Amino acid sequence: MATLDGPAILASHAALQDVVSRFPKARRNECIFTARALEVVVGEGKGVYIVRVNRRVDHCEGIGPGGNFEFDWFELYAVSPEGRIIERYQYAP
Repeated sequence: MATLDGPAILASHAALQDVVSRFPKARRNECIFTARALEVVVGEGKGVYIVRVNRRVDHCEGIGPGGNFEFDWFELYAVSPEGRIIERYQYAP
């Protein structure tokens, strides 16, 4: 388990909420369209937090290890220490 400072948690939360809000509303009760199927990696640089949200459908029951059907799906965000999204760099296949 890692220790994060408050602003890093706010930045992570803002990015995670944004990703989840973009999932189809009709499918939000399915594990692969929830925060459970996501992981967050956060770093700090030049006064902003860089947050990468990775899709991890293998965290859902019934999918199993190696069952990720998307190749390197991610969303990348620049977030202020106050938790305001500055920029979103969406995954583009």
